[in-house]
Amino acid sequence: MGIYFEEYSIGDEFYSPTRTITETDVVNFAAMSGDMNEIHTSETFANKTPFKRRLVHGLLGLSISHGLMFRVGLMEGAAIAFLTIDEWKFKSPIFIGDTVHAKIEVVDLIPSKSKNDRGVVKLNIKLINSDGNITQEGVKSIMIRTKENQTQ
Repeated sequence: MGIYFEEYSIGDEFYSPTRTITETDVVNFAAMSGDMNEIHTSETFANKTPFKRRLVHGLLGLSISHGLMFRVGLMEGAAIAFLTIDEWKFKSPIFIGDTVHAKIEVVDLIPSKSKNDRGVVKLNIKLINSDGNITQEGVKSIMIRTKENQTQ
């Protein structure tokens, strides 16, 4: 079971397991999204860029950060809705073969004004590679059930 709204405190930190981003991830994301930009799909093209190799799609990194957040178990049975992404920044490239993890910090707790069975938890998410570089960062707002008024 996940963590209910009143069980969070501002400043709480959580760390996800790691995940290596593979060639298959990039190919599948390109096919699914339709983003076939050659910086992601062509070694020949990517070799001529300042990066000298293919990049992982920025939105794939964002998606993986979201999946890693769920792997921590915070949301299981407690999340009602994903509401917003604020101030998301793509800070450094992610390459095929990079291993990443998410650092999650509670930055705000907003009780619902209209319904006492929920509140909004704002989480600063950092997607960090194995070199310790923050590749992406931003704040995600999730509507979370309260423990006292949980809906089965």
